[in-house]
Amino acid sequence: MSRVFFVAGESSGDTHGANLIRTLLEREPELVCSGIGGKQMEAAGMTLHFDLASNAIMGFAEVVKSFGFIRRLFNDTLQRIREEKPDTVVLIDYPGFNIRIAKEIKKLGIPIIWYISPQIWAWKKGRIHTLTELVDKMLVILPFEKELYDETGLDCTYVGHPLFDHIERVKTKDTFAGECTIGLMPGSRAQEIERIFPVMLQVGRAIREHHPEARFVTPVVDEERAAQIKELAGDFSLEIAQDQFYDILSQARFCLVASGTATVETALFNVPMIVLYKVNALTYWLARLLVNVDAIAMVNILAGRHIVSEYIQNAADPVDITPEALELIAESDRRAEMLQNLLEIRETLGGPGASDRAAKEIIEVLKQNTHE
Repeated sequence: MSRVFFVAGESSGDTHGANLIRTLLEREPELVCSGIGGKQMEAAGMTLHFDLASNAIMGFAEVVKSFGFIRRLFNDTLQRIREEKPDTVVLIDYPGFNIRIAKEIKKLGIPIIWYISPQIWAWKKGRIHTLTELVDKMLVILPFEKELYDETGLDCTYVGHPLFDHIERVKTKDTFAGECTIGLMPGSRAQEIERIFPVMLQVGRAIREHHPEARFVTPVVDEERAAQIKELAGDFSLEIAQDQFYDILSQARFCLVASGTATVETALFNVPMIVLYKVNALTYWLARLLVNVDAIAMVNILAGRHIVSEYIQNAADPVDITPEALELIAESDRRAEMLQNLLEIRETLGGPGASDRAAKEIIEVLKQNTHE
């Protein structure tokens, strides 16, 4: 009986980890899965030791404030790995935490598989050498990432983007059908919502002046975030929907989206969007020094050009955002152009099957370890 220990640290890692675990258990029902991640991974069949996805800490300043908590979690997780002696550890993205724990796991002689590579092409490029020393198998989800690892000699396989698998599994409903359904997507973390949603709200108010029939919807991950959104929205007529992100995207005409995985999901549903992002001032300043890309939205990085507008930090001004939002809602040339560009993103990412391909690679590592 083989054992796999997983480490995922945010909501997207929880989602992709859950689909991976589900696929693994379909192929190997006797496999024992445990680790830290989120509720989705637990529901898929993993023994959850800590729900890190619901308590994800992002940003330099936020990490510094939470250092004590992170250190305790790190030590507890490492102790569990020592006690459980898994046949392999699967690290899912979340590089700040996972690179550090990989260094300790390496000393234990346990094979390390990394699923969803850190964005070494964006910042901290030197980490590729650290990863090459630590990781036994890298499973990447973006086509250009494999070339980077191949140059270092790290065993790397391109498995495709797991969002296709996730979208395929979710059966959407037409709950939010309407000619002018608009999604306000401020992210899933409290600190993101606090900074980004007020800007989205101001743009929403301006849009409603031109489209009084517009239906505004915001997805949330739990009741706590719903309460936060409701308080911020005040008297603005807004529908708050828990666990209905794809239902909204399937019906939306336009979305305001916080940078992150949501931009790719919005693109795969072929919904025109504008990307907004605001972080702690120190976090932003440090990011400007360290990040080596001229775009933060993954759709723009994949396209190699700015196909959707990004309004970042102080540039996230409703006065500037509103005119473009209205243009994308209308049957305009700008809207038609963006729809075509979003279709090309879909083609770039290939099709479904990433979870299955990743599962096969993990099972192969387990078999090799058993034979040794």
